[in-house]
Amino acid sequence: MLEVTDGATASDVVAQIGPGLSKAAIAAVVTADGASQVCDLARPLPGDCQLKVLTAKDDEPESLLVLRHSAAHVMAEAVCKLFPEAQLVYGPPLEDGFYYDVDLDRSLSSDDFAAIEAEMRRIIEEDRPFRRYDLPRDEATAKLQAEGNRYKLDNAARAEGDTVSFYVTGDEPGAYFEDLCRGPHLPNTGRIGAFKVSQVSRSHYRGDVNDQPLQRVYGTAFFKPQALKAHLKQLEEAKKRDHRVIGRELDLFSIAQEVGSGLVLWHPHGALVRMLLENFMRAELVIRGYQPVYSPVIGRLDLYRTSGHYPYYEQSQFPPMHETDRGRTLLSLLHLTQRAAQQPPDGRDAALQPVRKLAEGVLAAWGPIEGFEVNAPPEEMIAVLQRALESEDGYLLRPMNCPHHIHIYKARPRSYRDLPLRLAEFGTVHRYEQSGELGGMIRVRGFTQDDAHQFCMPEQLEAEVRTTVELTQLVLSTLDFTDYRVRLGLRDSSSDKWVGPLERWELAESNLRSVIREMGLEHTEEIGEATFYGPKIDFLVRDCLGRQWQLGTVQVDYNLPERFDLTYVGRDNQLHRPVMIHRAPFGSLERFVGILIEHFAGAFPLWLAPVQVGVASISEKSAAYAREVYEKCLSFGLRVELDASADKIGPKKHRLRNARVPYILVVGEQEAGHGTVNVNDREGKNLGTFPLSNFLDGCRVEIETKGHPPKEG
Repeated sequence: MLEVTDGATASDVVAQIGPGLSKAAIAAVVTADGASQVCDLARPLPGDCQLKVLTAKDDEPESLLVLRHSAAHVMAEAVCKLFPEAQLVYGPPLEDGFYYDVDLDRSLSSDDFAAIEAEMRRIIEEDRPFRRYDLPRDEATAKLQAEGNRYKLDNAARAEGDTVSFYVTGDEPGAYFEDLCRGPHLPNTGRIGAFKVSQVSRSHYRGDVNDQPLQRVYGTAFFKPQALKAHLKQLEEAKKRDHRVIGRELDLFSIAQEVGSGLVLWHPHGALVRMLLENFMRAELVIRGYQPVYSPVIGRLDLYRTSGHYPYYEQSQFPPMHETDRGRTLLSLLHLTQRAAQQPPDGRDAALQPVRKLAEGVLAAWGPIEGFEVNAPPEEMIAVLQRALESEDGYLLRPMNCPHHIHIYKARPRSYRDLPLRLAEFGTVHRYEQSGELGGMIRVRGFTQDDAHQFCMPEQLEAEVRTTVELTQLVLSTLDFTDYRVRLGLRDSSSDKWVGPLERWELAESNLRSVIREMGLEHTEEIGEATFYGPKIDFLVRDCLGRQWQLGTVQVDYNLPERFDLTYVGRDNQLHRPVMIHRAPFGSLERFVGILIEHFAGAFPLWLAPVQVGVASISEKSAAYAREVYEKCLSFGLRVELDASADKIGPKKHRLRNARVPYILVVGEQEAGHGTVNVNDREGKNLGTFPLSNFLDGCRVEIETKGHPPKEG
């Protein structure tokens, strides 16, 4: 416990602790009133608080985010120095780097990276300080209007609070750069140890394809050169494992623009992998007492209004299908007005002309809309239109499966004897992700979840949560994901996006903590990572390249049963409210398979491989025996491919290895004479010659144990 004067900064606290820490510190995590925030060392503390000092560590995610945010500013300054006509948009840090969106007529390419990096090195060598200052909102607006950058003006208008913050890099003439920013940043540019500008891509302002096209310049940064070198090596390995490339090579899936961006077409081999995963999960569900259900991929808007998914997912869902011309036209007017509201003040009048023309037509066709004025500011028009659309019914491609399962529960009266009720479905949902966010199978617009909802009595809840956690652990261990961490996602009390009273949230969080404690799971608690209806346990998995993915989630929900008025008759013959658990061990099958492809580099374990065995004849003389081996493998239940062509054995083996077939059985006259097979693996290693029956028995054991050693007994 340290006492400091009012207005003291994190830097003042660190100085009291000792000169060593003061020299090493780069920022601090300040926790006050249950909320945590990463802050500059020079920011005044809010009063009584807890302080976590961040230092230059490449294995500390919070430290890296501060570093990369600062590197983004340095890169932005370098771009502006080289291309003075560039207009900056925004530049956030990412989990593995950073980017900055730039409005620039000249197309940037990798040929420009060396010059940008050279300018960045100059700025870093100057070791300039990062300084923050705040302006009242009206002064900040006037300043940005004078500068003429409409993006910064719009960003400032979206910022919360009565003041707007800016960051300055340096304070000497000729060594000075300023950017609208919330921070935090390093104390000075010299703390950026190693960096790399990596790529440039096309983007649009706030994802709106109708707005100005931008260029997104990506980079990454680390404190130590060794960490950057290891990261770049990992990226090279990741390129070799890119699921989009391997998916094409192995004929697993495709995405056709004629069908739609972000919509996956599963080819036969990819569909086999998916089917095997589904069958594995279905078998486990039967053991655990789940009941299968099916539900439509579309539902009435009021269904999702009740659940809260609409308008919660408004920015990432397909537009609703209103049943009336009035509803469809109002929705078009709303979208047009929202786009006009995003324009800078000097361009709004022109953008509002088609809005007002359409609005006049709406009023003439359907009469007045309560509170709507054609000449009102666009923000007021948007609020009125959103209220008017609340009375318009229609349909929505479902963003989640839970409302449908809730109505299966509600289809008849329930008793305590029915609980827990476990409903499971491989349910397809749709989200309208922005085009710049799509990526192969990892980020898509239509995906299938291994979704289930458990309805139980409060006293059954923790036991049910435990079974779902254990199922997720089984899935991860079966698929060789053994390096993972558990995250408890909690609500952020400073945000208003959460539904339901605080006491329900506190109870749900207590339930999850109890299960985690009983199971002895090491975990972190992260504020703001909950779903909008309840806290959750997430499994964050590291693949063989050390990349982290969120796979598997278990969520406790006291709120949707209340919103849908779910009940059951208890032992006391009175009505009671059940609790819901939402869980999906795979999450999205599309995403999960994409991650699996990269994790295994397409070399799936035997039980999951689309083709498990390849049979290749050495010559025409052994072709008949090769077919006999093929038929026996087929009747044994293996997925097998035969190559009895006239090609030489070398090219045959090469083709099967490229197809990542786990085992290649080479047969010639000698094997035919003895009833054996020469077994090769897909890495090119010769495993020896065995009787075919021995090989088949070995495959059976490997498949039954999912590639793990057989259990004793």
